[in-house]
Amino acid sequence: MLELDNIGVSYGPVEAVRGASLRVVSGSITAIVGANGAGKSSCLKAISGLVPLQQGTVLFDSQPIHSLPPEDRLRLGIAHVLEGRRLFADQSVEDNLVLGAYIHRRDVTWKAQTAQRCDEMYRRFPILRQRREQQAVTLSGGEQQMLAMAVALMAKPRLLLLDEPSLGLAPKMVQAVSALIRGLRDDGMTILLVEQMASMALSLADVGYAFQRGRVVASGIASEMLRDMNFHQAYFGSGAAPSAVPG
Repeated sequence: MLELDNIGVSYGPVEAVRGASLRVVSGSITAIVGANGAGKSSCLKAISGLVPLQQGTVLFDSQPIHSLPPEDRLRLGIAHVLEGRRLFADQSVEDNLVLGAYIHRRDVTWKAQTAQRCDEMYRRFPILRQRREQQAVTLSGGEQQMLAMAVALMAKPRLLLLDEPSLGLAPKMVQAVSALIRGLRDDGMTILLVEQMASMALSLADVGYAFQRGRVVASGIASEMLRDMNFHQAYFGSGAAPSAVPG
């Protein structure tokens, strides 16, 4: 579904991503792991169009998309859940969901489809139904993460980019978010997951890529990477050992 070939991303003189290549297969979870500042988030932003490429290509369904604006990439089916749970804080849960579907507002059945999508999100994220009239800012961190994922799903994506979904969450809520990600994959969603918590990401993923200083330094079957203690110690330290996998 997605192929990055030798991409580069820079912020002024600082190279964030250097010559990175990876593939995402339809119906799979692909994880990008690495330390803070390794270039993981910049890679996702290059895919969704939030930052320009300095080099390389991004192919979606074998078609180049790196020259398209972000809204066109969203229409093609690429939704990006940014790090930090970017929401309309002073709007209600339901208003945030409706805004997530706004990209399809020109469809003649938009209102009916949006109402149906909201019901689907409430079934997948039951806590959001209970909070539907609350402002997003009043939700807990875990609830905000669920809302951010639901808002992205309102756009009817085929590829979901998840950036640090465990950030700032309690261990119990990390387990809940992990279960939701598994459920999405089981329902056919293709996911590219960025995480500092390597053990969690690799336990969820089919394929893993490790980034260091903007480069891909290792890749392979995620379950094998998860069991490779030399890999953990070399790139992530003892905090990412397999015993730290949630649940």
